[in-house]
Amino acid sequence: NMLGALAWVFIWWLTDAVPLGVASMAPLFLFPAFGISSSDAVAKAYMDDVISLVLGSFILALAIEHYNIHRRLALNITSLFCGDPVRPPLLLLGICGTTMFISMWIHNTPCTVMMMPVATGILQRFPRGQAASSSADAHEVRRFSKAVVLGVMYASTIGGMSTLTGTGANIILVGMWSTYFPEQRPITFSSWMSFGFPVALVLFAALWVTLCLMYCSSNTGRALSAYLDRTHLRRELSLLGPMAFAEKMVLAIFGGLIVLWMTRSLTNDIPGWGVLFHGKVGDGTVTIMMTTLLFIIPNGKGGGEKLMDWGKCRKLQWNIILLLGAGFAIAEGFKASGLTDILSEGLGFLRGAPPLVIAPVACVFSAAITEFTSDDAATTLVLPLLAELGKTIGVHPLLLMVPGTVGAQLSYLLPTASPPNVVGFGTGYITIKDMVLTGIPIKVVGVATLAVLLPTLGSVVFGMDQKL
Repeated sequence: NMLGALAWVFIWWLTDAVPLGVASMAPLFLFPAFGISSSDAVAKAYMDDVISLVLGSFILALAIEHYNIHRRLALNITSLFCGDPVRPPLLLLGICGTTMFISMWIHNTPCTVMMMPVATGILQRFPRGQAASSSADAHEVRRFSKAVVLGVMYASTIGGMSTLTGTGANIILVGMWSTYFPEQRPITFSSWMSFGFPVALVLFAALWVTLCLMYCSSNTGRALSAYLDRTHLRRELSLLGPMAFAEKMVLAIFGGLIVLWMTRSLTNDIPGWGVLFHGKVGDGTVTIMMTTLLFIIPNGKGGGEKLMDWGKCRKLQWNIILLLGAGFAIAEGFKASGLTDILSEGLGFLRGAPPLVIAPVACVFSAAITEFTSDDAATTLVLPLLAELGKTIGVHPLLLMVPGTVGAQLSYLLPTASPPNVVGFGTGYITIKDMVLTGIPIKVVGVATLAVLLPTLGSVVFGMDQKL
């Protein structure tokens, strides 16, 4: 019954037969009808502390977008890195670095949606079509345009890997870890960032080097200098005007939230402020608390108008929130039906294998699946299997679950692999061939990095040397 329900949900996800949000609600009626779980048990999966974290961060992202804070930040950093004359590697570093930083704190999908117009706004100064074909520098301009779009796409995905708020895959890992192993030490915002950020830094370096080697040459700077300079970027920035009170308050709330995330739970010796509440406060608690301030603090324009109102939240991505809820419901279904026990027996050959082998195998397995579906859906599919497999072969489950999560985010080869890829592919600047040629080396670096860092840094951060 569980396999049938799972096939139903995934067919809807893959074929878009119904909207994503509607397909994600299917477990609410399938699992009780098929005798897998009770309706109450399924419904509880759609709202917990992890979902609260995502909901609050989405509202904060809407506030950042509403006040054009992302555009101001992008223009400032891009003008800083542009150079005079234009130095393409530095400009790429500025654009990709800005995207990665923003994606660390908000979901990578809205980050890409916000940053891609900023990037294409720069590219629109370059000639295309007939104008480009008659230019001696057209080839260099086209190559650099590809690099910018690919850079924003992949930097958004890489940045999201760093934190829990950056992508749904990390959130799904946290939820499934607490579901399958509720008595174990939870994965917190700070603990994941301690591991995810170094991994993301290595991948970002690989991305930047790959883009520079494949799309920049000694002639690229000369070709771009005819169309782009710091004066243009500073003029765009001046049109935004000075930073208003509302922007400063949104940034203050954002900064305060980051501090609370990072300090709630630190180490065993320094427990963080969460101990004051006897461990009853989660990352979702402070996210909703700080987000609520957006609806209380005035925006400084008079008339009693607040920084945010519910009308500004109409673009809230409920489909992603429901997708995460479906992932947690599926995890519960795997556990309740016993399906994970059956599936994990087929991978028993990994018993006794060293961590340097187990981690890459799990990562490659997940990285292959993610190219044909979203990273969230791939994570939802593989994590229950890997969690049970860890118990079956006698290794710490995170030695499999973390590679499965990271592997699902190495989605660089096809447009179907992630929403950021869809956004970038839709600009018309890149082809699938460009994605494959650029994505393969980054994907290889990702698997190799995980194979090295998980048994070393990951063992310390997640306590994988302790027996369950």
